[in-house]
Amino acid sequence: MRKLLISTLAGLGALMGVQATAIAAEAVELPEVSFSHEGPFGTYDRAAAQRGFQVFEQVCSACHSAKYLAFRNLADLGYNEDEIKAIAAKKQVQDGPDDNGDMFMRPAVASDRWPSPYANEKQARASNGGAYPPDLSLMAKARLGGEHYIYALLTGYTEPPAGMEVRPGMYYNAYFAGHQIGMPPPLAADMVPYGDGTPATVEQMTHDVSVFLTWLAEPKMEERKQTGIKVILFLIALTIVFYVAKRRIWARIH
Repeated sequence: MRKLLISTLAGLGALMGVQATAIAAEAVELPEVSFSHEGPFGTYDRAAAQRGFQVFEQVCSACHSAKYLAFRNLADLGYNEDEIKAIAAKKQVQDGPDDNGDMFMRPAVASDRWPSPYANEKQARASNGGAYPPDLSLMAKARLGGEHYIYALLTGYTEPPAGMEVRPGMYYNAYFAGHQIGMPPPLAADMVPYGDGTPATVEQMTHDVSVFLTWLAEPKMEERKQTGIKVILFLIALTIVFYVAKRRIWARIH
């Protein structure tokens, strides 16, 4: 029994070692991109986040949902009440039941959440060759590398290496696990006309939507950082007070 247990553990260890080696071999260094919200004092670039919302609204939301995004949350990005109402009114949401017990569709209002482009998962899969487009609400937190991974993924579409066969309906992506992804390249130059005159290159749109998706996943990040700094300053001050008190108390004893 003991030999069997040792053999089993050894086998599991070897298997884990092989898996770890495979994962390490699969790891790809993400491109270096700078974001203003990084670091303990970083804050969101509101202009970039608004442009990123444009990309999400006009491109990403055709296939992906954002179930935790309420239209009124856009006020945090600098949109005013009238702008939010106009954005919401372009979307239809299900409501009801009415007096007859039937569900009905109506224009969205500020308190509604962003509607899914599909009625259910089966419809989503049927429209995307069997793949289920993930919800983007927490995508920046759900993927290792966060916004850097999102940027890498959206700019990682290239021709496959020589000798690599890409399955029908799939696309080669240097940063996607397995390097074959069902989502076609979503962005092209000047696809989303920016109202502020910023050139809509693929890299710029990718940067902006990465900022927006990070804000979407962590809308309270700035408040959390400010609270953390205040707590650290308080603890430093408290440590100084305790140190001075300790010196005075022990000075009397000696």
